[in-house]
Amino acid sequence: MGSLSIWHWLIVILVLLLLFGSGKVSHLMGDFAKGIKSFKKNMAEDDDASMASDKPAATLSAPGQEVPTSTTVRPKTTVHTQS
Repeated sequence: MGSLSIWHWLIVILVLLLLFGSGKVSHLMGDFAKGIKSFKKNMAEDDDASMASDKPAATLSAPGQEVPTSTTVRPKTTVHTQS
């Protein structure tokens, strides 16, 4: 009783085709597909950009080689004094 049968869906589709025409419906579905493809492409680009930013800025050197000071990161040191 709560679900629609196949005949109900066929009538709904027929009415939509009569109202909008088959050309407009296919054009609408094509635009919808382009939007989904664009969304997926942008999501993939965002993943690539986030992976690139996760890479460390400094490269590791082999043992015995000095690391240039411009890439060396030193932690901040704070001194807490009690009064």
